[in-house]
Amino acid sequence: MKLHHPRTVDQVVALLAEDQDARCLAGGATLVAMMNADLLAPTALVSLRDVETLKGISLTSDGTAVIGAMTNHVTLAETNDFDKGQRIVAEAASVIGHPAIRNMGTIGGAIAHADSAADYPAALVAAEAVIRTAGGQGERDIPAGEFFVDYLETALQEGEMVSSVLIPPAPDGAVAYEKFARVEGDFATVSVAVVLKERQGNIDYIRLAVGACAPTPIRSIEVENMLRVDGISDQTIALASEKIIAAADPVDDFRGTAEYRLNLIPVLITRALARARNSQKGEV
Repeated sequence: MKLHHPRTVDQVVALLAEDQDARCLAGGATLVAMMNADLLAPTALVSLRDVETLKGISLTSDGTAVIGAMTNHVTLAETNDFDKGQRIVAEAASVIGHPAIRNMGTIGGAIAHADSAADYPAALVAAEAVIRTAGGQGERDIPAGEFFVDYLETALQEGEMVSSVLIPPAPDGAVAYEKFARVEGDFATVSVAVVLKERQGNIDYIRLAVGACAPTPIRSIEVENMLRVDGISDQTIALASEKIIAAADPVDDFRGTAEYRLNLIPVLITRALARARNSQKGEV
């Protein structure tokens, strides 16, 4: 197996074009594990470690956070560059695995793998993030809600790579990422990401996404509009949960049965909304 060490995105793209069976190597935790289990056998690995333009966080003039694909989880968890709404991504990053994983793993590698039980997908959908890719035909910007296509499947085309993640500015409100896992550091059995702005009892802005209960994160604009118009109450939360459950398609696995996951959805939605509202009021 060949191991390449390019220094620019253009060099990475050229290597991927030369060898259709080559794989990008980011943090390596998932890829190496899959190789060790004989689930993948790439002919070459293209290390992204030396591509400096893929690292770090920058802000555009309109407040959009541009996260390089090689930015690790701990950097995202600890950054002060995000506005309050963008911090939903930091919250998700802070509960990924354990310290060693957060220091090694990268956002680009995590989302390219597209595990529906991972922490970033729901958070990125709630943040209305855009995934920027690079390939032989140039760059593409793909909304997070369209990037995740199926279990372990993304909208990446042959020869493309994730180059960055763009998080647009959000209203000055609050966020909450609630995750239920068997043990600390595990993938989610169910997760819920909420971005919320409430003013004098009125919901000005809300984005809500549920993870690990379908091949891709579940977001319902109908549910968000209902909560924004009718307000957040026990009744509207119950109705919102029913609609999310109707859209869910969970699996039975060692983290929980499909029925168990469905039962967790209203619990975590309630917790996430309550924590976001309390946080905005300064109670948390």
